[in-house]
Amino acid sequence: MTTIRVKASREYDVMIGSGLLDRAGDLILGAIKPKTVTIVSDSNVYPLYGKRLAETLDDSELVCGSFVFPAGERSKSVKTFAEILDHLAESRLTRSDAVIALGGGVTGDLAGFAASAYLRGIPYVQIPTTLLAAVDSSVGGKTAVDLPAGKNLAGAVYQPSLVICDTDCLATQPEDVFASGCGEVIKYGMIAGPGLLEELERRGGGEITEDIIRTCVEFKRGVVERDEFDNGVRRLLNFG
Repeated sequence: MTTIRVKASREYDVMIGSGLLDRAGDLILGAIKPKTVTIVSDSNVYPLYGKRLAETLDDSELVCGSFVFPAGERSKSVKTFAEILDHLAESRLTRSDAVIALGGGVTGDLAGFAASAYLRGIPYVQIPTTLLAAVDSSVGGKTAVDLPAGKNLAGAVYQPSLVICDTDCLATQPEDVFASGCGEVIKYGMIAGPGLLEELERRGGGEITEDIIRTCVEFKRGVVERDEFDNGVRRLLNFG
């Protein structure tokens, strides 16, 4: 397992490795001390990993609920955002409890934005299940929903309390989703230097290893620590 420390307005660890989902309860309790958590996930990911995650949380004696929304970008809306807030309130989460984002970028954006707004901010944990979320959107604290006028027009920069990247979960992402993630890795290679691109060429592009994810996260960590709120050098990550 690789652990990368991000030193932003909230400091947190990004943990990368195999088999981490089944240790999630203990890992979360090592970072924060919630009594109740709500898993936010979509209708594709929750059937794959939601029950396993809930079981490990239960084994760690955490009270666990869930909110599952229809998969797809159309759910990244003010409507779904409000529904999550209502669910958190009905579940009586307190400021010391937590939201867990289980899924890709849409899930992370929705769950993170809801966590930033509920009770003026409660902890949240990112558990990415796509390559794109693992190397990019789960790290750095950008959260948002789409408006009719455009994408990501309402949101907040709100750092997670922990990122748990179980590389085993990446095996179930569809090919087109994997390809999108590979595009993000190539972007990092274009920005960070030739070493990452050379490694991708050597591997033939068909395998994304823990080391490759670590390289991308370490590069993004450096950018986020220099420009957390996207006023300068962080704009470099919008390349392409």
